[in-house]
Amino acid sequence: MKPDSRITQLAENLINYSLAVRSGESLYIDMIGRDTQELGKELIRLATEKGAIPFWNVFDDELTKSFFSIAGDKQQASFAEFHRAIMERVDAYIGIRGPLNPFELSDLSAVQKELKQKHFMEVVHMRTRLKKRWCVLRYPNAAMAALAKKSVSSFEDFYFNVCNLDYSKMSTAMDPLAELMRKTDRVRIVSPGTDIEFSIRGVPVIKCDGKLNIPDGEVFTAPIKESMNGRIAYNTTSFYQGTLFRNITLEVRNGRIEKFSAPEHAAELEQIFGTDAGARYFGEFAIGVNPFIHDPMNDTLFDEKIFGSIHLTPGNSYDDAPNGNNSSVHWDLVLIQTPAYGGGELYFDGKLIRKDGKFTLPELEPLNGRF
Repeated sequence: MKPDSRITQLAENLINYSLAVRSGESLYIDMIGRDTQELGKELIRLATEKGAIPFWNVFDDELTKSFFSIAGDKQQASFAEFHRAIMERVDAYIGIRGPLNPFELSDLSAVQKELKQKHFMEVVHMRTRLKKRWCVLRYPNAAMAALAKKSVSSFEDFYFNVCNLDYSKMSTAMDPLAELMRKTDRVRIVSPGTDIEFSIRGVPVIKCDGKLNIPDGEVFTAPIKESMNGRIAYNTTSFYQGTLFRNITLEVRNGRIEKFSAPEHAAELEQIFGTDAGARYFGEFAIGVNPFIHDPMNDTLFDEKIFGSIHLTPGNSYDDAPNGNNSSVHWDLVLIQTPAYGGGELYFDGKLIRKDGKFTLPELEPLNGRF
């Protein structure tokens, strides 16, 4: 049976644009969930046709739960080391995530979640994968459609519109914003319940234009570690470590999160922000610009790209935009500033650059959905 042409187009974009796989290179294809195999088969075929050597693995949360729910520190360290060695050997990595039940690991104990984060996520992905050419994406299955509150067919249409847009045009439209951020010292974010300020002076600015994530559409940097002061009230839900959080509020003094609240999950927040010293500082500030994504769907890869949003991330900073903060936590929490979500303003060095989700400067107007 011939695959959906949209899947083939997505696979071609990943191989040729996102990762630019070349003959003789090795590609690791990491499939999480059985539904991801349709895309996986196309990736294997296309990589092989280009003369590359694909390797693949299929994870399933129902199976991995049998390990992660009871494995001790040494067992988890050995598991991580095995997968780190694979990652070290390859030239490029694609992670396709499509679990049948995104809440499958939600009942891991706090200790087991911390061990998984400490070993597998930090050693394999944060320390090793990020040094490779890599791209991570979700797969449009029934579970993902349910989180987005859409039918499977309508969600698939939405998904492929978002994921198969012309990222080269988006990249060009991002250039003036990236350049402006490189010249900026002070950032201020104002929204209902939010008034927070920090410096990004001298920290590298990175365009995310379809090379690392699909979907994509953000420009990110990092706050100077101890420069942040104020309060931020995130207005999107966030699915993290098997728990769905809502209405998270953080109060920050000299870069450190001093107070935090989430009405339904105070204990889980305490555990996350107690993971290590860096969990209470911020590692990323980003502006979302994807014109096809307007509402949250409890999936970070989509929600952090929402048009008219920012995300301000507690935890580890990226190597390509470092601010000195190290943590096994990296939690992309999103604030939407479009009118439907209460509006808001974004200021650079005291100048309004975006109001209610739309850029106000002429050079940035192509990012208002017209690139």
